[in-house]
Amino acid sequence: QGQLVESGGGLVQPGGSLRLSCAASGLDLEYYNIGWFRQAPGKEREGVSCMSPGRGTAYYAESVRGRFTTSRDNKKNTVYLQMNSLNPEDTDVYYCAPDCRMRNYQPLPVIDYDAWGRGSQGAVSS
Repeated sequence: QGQLVESGGGLVQPGGSLRLSCAASGLDLEYYNIGWFRQAPGKEREGVSCMSPGRGTAYYAESVRGRFTTSRDNKKNTVYLQMNSLNPEDTDVYYCAPDCRMRNYQPLPVIDYDAWGRGSQGAVSS
């Protein structure tokens, strides 16, 4: 089973931006649905985005739509989550996974995946 490692988090002020990376080893991300998720301690996991293989069509949670963009660099076997116009409600630990599910064009928070990495912390505070 492959491994995904998230990076790129940090602390920014409201309105700022972060770019998260999800680097894979042992599996080729080009051929997978790629999901970004977020979860803070004591909160339920939220599906942030879901991107298809091939053309990379992506769908986003209503809470981040228009502010977050996911993309894929096949040569680097890495997926990115560009997060703009951040607000304190975006403070979470962000995870990526080689799977995602949709319902009514909304990413679901639950997938059949049990190899979660450590995630990358994104914090928004003034």
